[in-house]
Amino acid sequence: MEAQPHAPAPADCPTLASLPVEPLLTAEFDADPGAVYRRLRRTHGPVAPVGLMGVPVWLVLDYREVLEVLRNECQWRRDIRYWRARAQGRLPADWPLLAGYEVRQTMFMDGEEHQAARGVLHSALRPFQEARSPQGWELRAAVARYTDDLVALLAAESGSAGFADLGAQYTRPLLLMVTTRLFGCPVELGDELVMDLWRMLDGGPDAGAATARALATMTRLAAHRRARPGDDLTSYLLLADPGLSDEQLGRELFMNAVYLNDITGNMVMNTLLEVLRGNATVRRSLSAGQLGEAVNRAALANPPVANMCFRFAARDVPLGAYWVRAGDIVSPSAAAAHQDLLALGTSHLVGSAVSTRAHLGWGAGPHQCPTTARELGSMIVTTAVGRVFDHFARAELTLPPDQLPWRSGPVVRGLRLLPVRYELSASAPKRRPSTAMPRPGEDRPPLTTGTHSADGSARGLLSALRRLMFGK
Repeated sequence: MEAQPHAPAPADCPTLASLPVEPLLTAEFDADPGAVYRRLRRTHGPVAPVGLMGVPVWLVLDYREVLEVLRNECQWRRDIRYWRARAQGRLPADWPLLAGYEVRQTMFMDGEEHQAARGVLHSALRPFQEARSPQGWELRAAVARYTDDLVALLAAESGSAGFADLGAQYTRPLLLMVTTRLFGCPVELGDELVMDLWRMLDGGPDAGAATARALATMTRLAAHRRARPGDDLTSYLLLADPGLSDEQLGRELFMNAVYLNDITGNMVMNTLLEVLRGNATVRRSLSAGQLGEAVNRAALANPPVANMCFRFAARDVPLGAYWVRAGDIVSPSAAAAHQDLLALGTSHLVGSAVSTRAHLGWGAGPHQCPTTARELGSMIVTTAVGRVFDHFARAELTLPPDQLPWRSGPVVRGLRLLPVRYELSASAPKRRPSTAMPRPGEDRPPLTTGTHSADGSARGLLSALRRLMFGK
């Protein structure tokens, strides 16, 4: 007989606080998180109690259970106010992951409030998502042009053959350029913004200060665009919801900056890595001209967000071999869940026909990445990846794959750098500085981000990129 859906946990079931937990973020996890996920699954089953920087958390490991948590918004809440330990003041005062979750924006809302905020974002993004609209066409042309400019700048500074870091010299500046254009920033955003997003997501000791700096930058941008609206996402968010305050709009821009720079950037880097390290299924898709499929297969092997945003149980519920109590914190692991899909894909009963669209790189359920944002992100990733292999006649890793440096954190498993030895093709683009200069009459008042000054902005985008890429 099935348990009643709202039945309380039996009195003799262990609570999360009573269970012995092992720290998740260890040297073993840094070196091989997949092995840690497999060991936890053998010990505990689909759900395991782990310690996350001193706080006990339920880690969801199996694909079926992860989907249940992602899809059932009534049971699994995103609003941090459901977290019992926080409400009772039992968290360490300096717990580094709390800073990002205290930023109240669309991602951490539920129900009608979430749907309304999501509708505003969808409305504001739609002009850029439509390939035939002026905004959509211009953005797609700009992304392609930026990739060409970055390759041309690499050739001008380092030659047609040599060594490069496809993180610092290609992916990160590309996403900053796209963010600058899409958000309508009056100056180029600096690499320090990306570092602050990393610090927040990875739970570093200065996560709180990093979050505050990034929020302050986005709030200043909101105030600037309110006074001087333009043809950009910031202005369209205000148009879709004029009641947004500068602080509210700044928080929404902050969220989108995280997704655009970190999540989308990881998807670019991870796809490049899977090709360069010799992932056969990704390479076959790329060779067949199926860029979208190559990206999906790379996301399946190495999702851009390893362990997704916390959920909080609305009521007692059985999950895996345990009962999760109302107010408990749960972390659904896409990286662990993908091991189930990869195992199916290698089975002789299924073969390679497993749909790669089942990957969780864009999330799932009510909080999955909105269609407009997902299509924009896919366009950026496929353009960035495709242009690398269009313009590079040869590229190979300069480190063994198991020696590449990864960011150590509870959310994202992202590369710090992607070092390659390269040779450009004869048709690779030559430097065209005029294509990246500000448009005539474009407003460029100062917006301090911590890296670029107004003087640097006036010298144009390629000058700013030279400082990002080569320290000049």
